[in-house]
Amino acid sequence: MHPLTKLLIAALAMTAASLPARADVAAAGTHIERLDPALDAVIKPGTQVVRVATGFRFTEGPMWRAGRLWFSDLADDKVLAVAPDGKLEVLIAHAGGLPDFKPGTYLGSNAMATDKDGSVLLVQQGGRKIVRLDGKLQPHVYLDKYQGKQLNSPNDLVFARDGALWFTDPPFGLSGMDKDPAKELPFNGVYRYADGKLTAVITDLTLPNGIGFSPDGKTLYVANYGPSRFVRAYDVGTNGTVSNGRVLIAYAADENRPGGPDGLKVDSAGNIWTTGPGGPRIVSPQGKVLGQIVLPEVAANIGFADGGRYAYLTASTSIYRLAVATPGTMPLYQK
Repeated sequence: MHPLTKLLIAALAMTAASLPARADVAAAGTHIERLDPALDAVIKPGTQVVRVATGFRFTEGPMWRAGRLWFSDLADDKVLAVAPDGKLEVLIAHAGGLPDFKPGTYLGSNAMATDKDGSVLLVQQGGRKIVRLDGKLQPHVYLDKYQGKQLNSPNDLVFARDGALWFTDPPFGLSGMDKDPAKELPFNGVYRYADGKLTAVITDLTLPNGIGFSPDGKTLYVANYGPSRFVRAYDVGTNGTVSNGRVLIAYAADENRPGGPDGLKVDSAGNIWTTGPGGPRIVSPQGKVLGQIVLPEVAANIGFADGGRYAYLTASTSIYRLAVATPGTMPLYQK
């Protein structure tokens, strides 16, 4: 999450955080904007957005695992799990990898993914690394350096169809961002890790954030948080090469609704669900905006669940859910 959104998040979160969590009724202040008739095939008309749980500081990194949604609270340094009925469990109390975590600093854990062996890879934004969690949920360093230099602060990650791990590495975990003296790399990269080799595949984005692949694995999508805000698409070649980078969707400089291009996911029809100003947007592979999910607070990420039948939205203080007509694409590895 970009530091400039903090004040907006705090202001918008106050109302939502004060309401009781209900998983069986439509959440107040939510609605779905139908901007194209094609949205009806993705989300049925009349679908309600329900709030599953609330009272958090800033939720991110959703991952469906063993019938529950795992997620991070970036500003409270926790990894939690929530069941469909709203029952919560704190899984990791100090998740960000910092021994002196300061509450409210957005330096906790972020994205996570199940690996081939069933273990969990977790991004430690403040700790500036990716760790593997063992059976007792204890972290062990997995990736923390590129060519001997410390990573900026990994943000989002995804496994490609060939089993390679891809992740984005903006400087959000550094208080001074690009000007922070602790920043060792001259770029904010998109990386591919395969066969023990870490490759910086994309190095020309200013703030790479959300990342995902088309269902056939032939197109890579990366959200750029700013200053220019957009989602870029790339053709994916053999051995993880990318080419033909083009803008799928761009956000106007004067669009001042809260939020930005943060996390994204792709459904089984190839539609891109990407967070943006005002809430997540559903965008066709051709770049046409089909609709938008409007929430009373900033949405940071999206995660498909239960075989792709539901989409969960991680927002500033709450977790939301809606049923989908077009199944979401589930991660390569699941448990």
